[in-house]
Amino acid sequence: MTTTALSAAAPPMTLHVMKRDGSTVAFDRTKIESAILRCYMDAKVSGPDAGQSTAVRSKARSFTEQVLAAILARPRATIQIEDIQDLVEQTLMKAGEHTAAREYVLFRDRQAAERRAAEQVAPAPVALHYTLADGSKAPLDADHLYALAREAAVGLPEVNADGVVVATLRQLFDGCSLKDVDDALVLVARQHVEEEPTYSQLAARLLLSKMRREVYGQLQILGEDSQKGLAAVYSQILQKSLSTGVEACLFDVRLLDGRFDLVRLGDAIRADRDFQFDLLGLQTLYDRYFVHVEDVRIELPQTFFMRVAMGLSLNEAHPTETALAFYELMSSFDYMSSTPTLFNAGTSRPQLSSCFLTSVPDDLDGIFGAIHNNAMLSKFAGGLGNDWTPVRSIGSRIKGTNGKSSGVVPFLKVANDTAVAVNQGGRRKGAVCAYLETWHRDIEEFLDLRKNTGDDRRRTHDMNTCNWVPDLFMERVLEDGSWTLFSPNEVPDLHDLYGEAFRLQYEAYEAQAAAGQIKVFKQIKAVDLWRKMLGMLFETGHPWITFKDPCNLRSPQQHVGVVHSSNLCTEITLNTSPGEEIAVCNLGSINAAAHFADGAIDHVKLRKSVRTAMRMLDDVIDVNYYTVDAARRANQRHRPVGLGIMGFQDALYKLKFAYASPEAVRFADELMESVSYYAIEASADLARERGSYESFDGSLWSKGVLPIDSIELLKANRKPGHLELNMSVQSTLDWEALRHKVRGGMRNSNCMAIAPTATISNIVGVSQSIEPMFENLFVESNMSGEFTSVNTYLVDELKALGLWDKVMIQDLKYFDGSVQRIGRVPEDLKRRFATAFEIDPKWLIEAASRRQKWIDQAQSLNLYMAQPNGKALSEMYQFAWKRGLKTTYYLRSVGASRTEKSTVDNRQLNAVQMAPQAQVCSIDSSCEACQ
Repeated sequence: MTTTALSAAAPPMTLHVMKRDGSTVAFDRTKIESAILRCYMDAKVSGPDAGQSTAVRSKARSFTEQVLAAILARPRATIQIEDIQDLVEQTLMKAGEHTAAREYVLFRDRQAAERRAAEQVAPAPVALHYTLADGSKAPLDADHLYALAREAAVGLPEVNADGVVVATLRQLFDGCSLKDVDDALVLVARQHVEEEPTYSQLAARLLLSKMRREVYGQLQILGEDSQKGLAAVYSQILQKSLSTGVEACLFDVRLLDGRFDLVRLGDAIRADRDFQFDLLGLQTLYDRYFVHVEDVRIELPQTFFMRVAMGLSLNEAHPTETALAFYELMSSFDYMSSTPTLFNAGTSRPQLSSCFLTSVPDDLDGIFGAIHNNAMLSKFAGGLGNDWTPVRSIGSRIKGTNGKSSGVVPFLKVANDTAVAVNQGGRRKGAVCAYLETWHRDIEEFLDLRKNTGDDRRRTHDMNTCNWVPDLFMERVLEDGSWTLFSPNEVPDLHDLYGEAFRLQYEAYEAQAAAGQIKVFKQIKAVDLWRKMLGMLFETGHPWITFKDPCNLRSPQQHVGVVHSSNLCTEITLNTSPGEEIAVCNLGSINAAAHFADGAIDHVKLRKSVRTAMRMLDDVIDVNYYTVDAARRANQRHRPVGLGIMGFQDALYKLKFAYASPEAVRFADELMESVSYYAIEASADLARERGSYESFDGSLWSKGVLPIDSIELLKANRKPGHLELNMSVQSTLDWEALRHKVRGGMRNSNCMAIAPTATISNIVGVSQSIEPMFENLFVESNMSGEFTSVNTYLVDELKALGLWDKVMIQDLKYFDGSVQRIGRVPEDLKRRFATAFEIDPKWLIEAASRRQKWIDQAQSLNLYMAQPNGKALSEMYQFAWKRGLKTTYYLRSVGASRTEKSTVDNRQLNAVQMAPQAQVCSIDSSCEACQ
């Protein structure tokens, strides 16, 4: 139907508009036209009589017709007034009427402010009742709701607590449940998050009311429904929570056997720290972490942290004092343990470790034994990395049956389906990553595993995959050489070789293949395989790229085995032995943003936090519940831990450093050097207290070779010229004194690894791991629902400049959280608040290289490229290899439709003048950050 036809037709008689109070009125198109005319009058775009000019009136009529067409296209007889206003706003924006659109946005904003003011001055009278559990009704105490909201708003001057209650009361119905009241309060508060981020904290504090009521009822606590009232009974809640959990066989009975002074622990609880959370963090704890009995929670935030602290302190000589220190570190958000530790510490099945690495042997018993181990480890929240390289390739002879092997892919399909079936009790999905070395004959099929086309029996849609790439392959790619694929049953020792030994043996096998002495092999151009690897990575997101030689040549544990793979998230690099040892790592992360004073790293606080964290991680190994004997054997023999960081981007915001800058690279170097120094120092001191780990003798540690020193071992393996390692070795701390201490013993074979921290960062309310900000305004989805996330650092700076308004919010929405094309945003802010896809990935790699020199394991490094192409991808991953990275993680790109929207010409849905797309510098050999 054309616009002309619509103009002659009247809207259906049944069309009504629903107002904000729930009442409905007949649709009146003249109100739309009047509102548009008012915008032109306010904007004075054609002089003081703009609203009276024939041209403007013609425009108003035309835009009204377009809005009406959009309304009539909807199959509903009633439309919300907000939806009509959204359509008017979008119509003006699409037409390029930016000034008028801006006035309309401001008009709506003024109306909303007037409504909020009216609600605060004259709250609507209510006479509601709520329904009790027995079906009877009681009056709803509106005054109590106002008191709760006002208490929740303490320290949040930007929020209108009374307005939230008024809006909530208008949404409730007579006879609603108390749950309906709680949910409505939170829902109303969260609706304001995008315009004022502190509403997220208000929503979290209102959610606490629901939590208190639930726990009070389950534990039979008589307490006032307020945070002040909770503080008075938190100690009582701790004791009753522990008793209830032990009685239900959920908590470890040792929590109540007298080793802990429960009164002292209860008195130490900091109720005020409940107010630190934003909504996403607290909702995540409530949905997934708090222990429940028959779906009713028995924990609140601070008893949860105390239970975890107690669970980690069970074997300590002074458990109460240690638990207090652990509680202080976690509840302050200075550090957070990994999800499995938070899930299970202090429970009857304390599986606290995060990562498990296995090697799969080349026989049926071993293969299905490995899959069984996957299921048992996944059951209690472990993430898995499987090395499948030993399994013979397709076409290889099977001696026992005189048949030919189907290769590794069918078994990977079984492993994939096992991960789906064992979903960690419904709390998070089972997760596994399969690794295969680049010389394996099945590598080409392995690359196709995540494709959505082809034989589905040879696809693994739910399992991650990863290339385990030797340096020799990268050399062949860069030199345009050939590459030979083998079946591991004919070249069994390649699996355990790396560095120069791998090179010599691989070349010997190539000679044997050429002489006809090896039956199953294939020779291809290395660059062709490399292109397919990158092509599949772009198309399917898998397999990831990780590097075998850096992981092994810099491993402190070369004397006892080989690193055959990484883990689920590519940050763990530990030895594995088929059938003998399953490598285990225990993770936790320091909140980088919490360790500053006067614009610099607070070394006193950081050292204290790291030392306490290392003690916690070491305790995990001894109190851990092991579902597989090979995991217990490896963990107790080598005692590896992985201390990492999160909130790196938050720290950069505080320092006012752009991620794409030499300052950020230097800060990454300085921060990780400090964490590394204090972690190694803490492990050495723990060795003096508790003894060195069993396999210490012969390790790089025992020789005084620290991570920074092991770079020379990797450098010696690289050829000079274009294949040479280009990695910084500069340092600032007194490492020689630490070398002397380390030679005397280490408690842990490995100390550091930077994990993704996706969920624990949400709990703490900081940016994930070492990630740049994804977007400045976006909706985050997880198992707890959808949450609006706004970059509060950006909002604070825009507020200071008087630029944070409804128009800015709409601009951020349209440009997917980017400020680069919003004309009124200052250039300095555009540089510092560039999002992940606006940063040249070489800056991410350079910062990662500076961190990698200090880490004895690896880091989960996502790489972002808005519009990938083959050349750019190849250069990026070659750059990562030359900079000495051990691993990379996901490659993330922008969808084509999203790119189209942000590059349209003169009809952008933006209410202010457009700025040209910002250009972010690339790194090259002359850049200061690369030196």
